[in-house]
Amino acid sequence: MARELVKIKGGAGGFQLMVDSSAELADVQQELEKKLSEHPEFFPKGTEFQLVVADLSRSVRSGLKDFLTDKGLSVSSGGQPFLKRQEQQDSSAAGGGLYAQSAPAGQQAGGLTGEQQVMTVINRTVRNGEEITSQGSVMVCGNVNPGAKIVAAGSIDVRGSCRGIVHAGAMGDCQAFVVADRLMPMQIRIASLIARSPDNPEKSDYAEKAYIKDGQIIIEPIER
Repeated sequence: MARELVKIKGGAGGFQLMVDSSAELADVQQELEKKLSEHPEFFPKGTEFQLVVADLSRSVRSGLKDFLTDKGLSVSSGGQPFLKRQEQQDSSAAGGGLYAQSAPAGQQAGGLTGEQQVMTVINRTVRNGEEITSQGSVMVCGNVNPGAKIVAAGSIDVRGSCRGIVHAGAMGDCQAFVVADRLMPMQIRIASLIARSPDNPEKSDYAEKAYIKDGQIIIEPIER
């Protein structure tokens, strides 16, 4: 399997851009172009990236800067990640391996601990025809109905039944996962892998977690 030359991860302050330091600039630009075009809603003009590779050559750094500038984006080395957001607040662990603070539907919660994930908290059921996208992780305090869709750069936690389409790790994060009190989505994606629930899923008395192991999506029961 070809190595991944570019990784983009959402953090509490914005996006981190990680690049294979041995890669050629043209190959990096090609893979970055693909990632940006797959989910353009994540990257409006003005989005800034923090470059976290210390040993990247000057020519590649310069080439990346010019490439992103042409798209109305920018990159910085070191310091704090960007993407201007509301004033950060304290947060507390919300279970399931995610960290969140109660917030109105669609609001971003900042000042996070753990993996430094931005968390979008939806305090309602996500209904048929709705699509939620997040530059970090998503928590839904309600159900995800059939025909609803959630796309997150990070992980997804549903405090209810998940019957819609969910895509965690949308920017290629293979460590992302999906957790739900009842996990029976129409389709589940983690990074580039796709799976679906069986036609007649067995009822579980436990919440379930879907994640990548040995190159495939597996689902196992967990305790909240």
